[in-house]
Amino acid sequence: MRRADRLFLIIHALRGRRTALQARSLAQTLGVSLRTVYRDVADLQLSGVPIEGEAGVGYVLRKGSDIPPLMFSANELEALVVGTRFVRAFAGSQLAESAQSALLKIEAVLPPELRERSARTRIYAPIWRDQGKADFAARIDQLHAAIEARHVLQIEYSDEAGNTSTREVEPLCLAFWGGKWTLGTWCRLREGFRNFRPDRIVLCTVSGECFDEHPGRNLDAYLQSVGGHFAGME
Repeated sequence: MRRADRLFLIIHALRGRRTALQARSLAQTLGVSLRTVYRDVADLQLSGVPIEGEAGVGYVLRKGSDIPPLMFSANELEALVVGTRFVRAFAGSQLAESAQSALLKIEAVLPPELRERSARTRIYAPIWRDQGKADFAARIDQLHAAIEARHVLQIEYSDEAGNTSTREVEPLCLAFWGGKWTLGTWCRLREGFRNFRPDRIVLCTVSGECFDEHPGRNLDAYLQSVGGHFAGME
């Protein structure tokens, strides 16, 4: 279980309780050690979450407290809502669903005034999911999965002039430019870093080969090579 999920569940377990919750009970629920529970609770307390109690006694939220795990301000919450809307509109379907799920978890523990503020946010990113948009979202999901798994991709690509080429690439990252996506890669044909626009990828298949990170051709080297902007656009 991710640490962020554990922190959320600890807060959720303590909300509304009138008696202290034993650390051992939390450890059993979360499937972690007592030491991990003590460390997580201490970190929450240091971040400002009003948890009272101590090891061996149990924990409870201070009376009258009803707060989100990370103490969001109204402006921070609005940024999260707007960000989620943009992810839903422009990212792949899987990432969009995850963003929406994360926001629902946050809103579940918000006090009423902040929950109302999130509902009043008037910055939108309309979602059109016609067949073309659905196909593109699936392509983003495919590229994202390949990046995470370090799968070598074989792509057929059409450049701005309409010229097509076949490439074997090691996908390193995706970047969104407020209208267009780019896929940052190590191109084996050019033996260098290249960016490809997913909307110009005619065909994309997973070769079955996994690539290893090598100095000079990994993500860190790629980011250093672009120097704050994405060069080498094909």
